[in-house]
Amino acid sequence: MVDSNINFNDGFTLLVDKKLDWTSFDVVKKIRNMTGSKKVGHAGTLDPLASGLLIICTGKHTKKINDFQNLHKEYSGKFIIGASTPSHDLETEIENTKSISGINKNDLNKIVDSFLGCQLQRPPKFSAVKVDGKRAYELARKEKDVKIKEKKIKINEFKILNFSLPEIKFYISCSKGTYIRSIARDLGEKLGCGAYLSELRRTKIGSFCVDNAYTIEELEQKINKD
Repeated sequence: MVDSNINFNDGFTLLVDKKLDWTSFDVVKKIRNMTGSKKVGHAGTLDPLASGLLIICTGKHTKKINDFQNLHKEYSGKFIIGASTPSHDLETEIENTKSISGINKNDLNKIVDSFLGCQLQRPPKFSAVKVDGKRAYELARKEKDVKIKEKKIKINEFKILNFSLPEIKFYISCSKGTYIRSIARDLGEKLGCGAYLSELRRTKIGSFCVDNAYTIEELEQKINKD
């Protein structure tokens, strides 16, 4: 239970429902100002165009961040097939529009099943992965050639919740370090028509659920309450 009597410097773990257009660091900065805690960190980045669960640790609880980061993640969202973008989401302009007339649900489900299990995934070039000491997105925005090493991930579940072309609603359970934007890219390549992520929400981290998380506005009311 969050209230104004908590000593956040001693250590506390907050579940935050991050809203769209905020960076994960925006949330950390806001919590730091709100609580007065000198140490504040998050346990897993969410892109600005994604919403949902962000675990924030203050004070001595920042020592738990690595443990939280290692937990599996669950997401729901939407892919648009028949086109692509350089960032694999709506951060950049849509390009390479192609016909999707030959796509059917049975073929899609077979391709989706091929993603299950352990695999090597190439992170997006528009990501915070470091390349030669610089963030990949910094190089990508300057239109420089970005070569990113593949990383081992695991997809536990990948389900199509609704098939209404060109939009596909999905649910994914995966290991840490998994980029859903990369799944969109790879799905589009396997379909032969391109795909990008149009909506993403993180619903769970381990056993922690977004249904139990606070919005920033709710936290402000509880923490600043006299």
